[in-house]
Amino acid sequence: MPIRQITVIGTGLIGGSFALALRKRGFAGRIIGCDREPTLKRAKTGGAIDTGYTKPTEAVRGSQLVVLATPVLAILDLLQRLAPCLPANTLLTDVGSTKTLVAERGLSVFGKNARKRFLPGHPMAGKEQSGIEYAGADLFQNAVWFLTPFPEQSLNEGIFAEFAGWIDQIGARIAIMPPAEHDHLCAWISHLPQMLSTALAASLVEEFGADAPLLSMGGRALHEMTRISASPYATWRDIAISNKKNLEESLLKLEQRLAHIRENLSTRQLAQEFEQAQGLRKTAESTTETRSHGAEKNR
Repeated sequence: MPIRQITVIGTGLIGGSFALALRKRGFAGRIIGCDREPTLKRAKTGGAIDTGYTKPTEAVRGSQLVVLATPVLAILDLLQRLAPCLPANTLLTDVGSTKTLVAERGLSVFGKNARKRFLPGHPMAGKEQSGIEYAGADLFQNAVWFLTPFPEQSLNEGIFAEFAGWIDQIGARIAIMPPAEHDHLCAWISHLPQMLSTALAASLVEEFGADAPLLSMGGRALHEMTRISASPYATWRDIAISNKKNLEESLLKLEQRLAHIRENLSTRQLAQEFEQAQGLRKTAESTTETRSHGAEKNR
């Protein structure tokens, strides 16, 4: 059955952007939103949704695809509440930033039917601002969209394939991996950078005061490193709780690295740290160059 109606529960930055992206790429069906009344009003005025409901159980009626676009702990609760009332042919997916607990809850509520009913996911897209007013149709352009399917879950047929096709059409690149591997990776490439930015910004405020014009005096590096420190606590609280072990381990290793640098500011080992760090950018540049050559050959 083709997707004729999609429900997005949580029409903020990610959910609203997904709806806008679908519209821009030609989705002709209905898009239903679920959120608080003021948010739904803004989402409808902005063209993201056709109509909205404040109750999730009402919002999912008649939809072939339901997207949970809320913070992680709310996703866990919604899985529990929605599983009993979803039609058997409805695909439920989510955009939560951590996947182990989400996948476990999906398996718990759907049991042996989990692989036919639920597909955990996580688009690596976002901004330091939150809310429907910051949503945009191009948010997912060139972003990785992680999927962490259950064993024997096929993404090449039926509604799974159609959903994957829409991910591709809105400009994202699908990456598939197990939930535990996803959470370990994201602790390093997403969650740790957020905590580092938060710690740096908080330290600057403590050192110089909240009114000091540091950003206007600082250079590009300060702007880039503190940009995401404006991210909302409500979202990151859930991420920290649901990926605590991985985040603790990554923070500890970074603390040890910083201590090593502090202890070797006047030794050759500082140069070695710079040399090793520069390898990250060289790898990224090499990968980009390889992709560019590949694109030229295929023209």
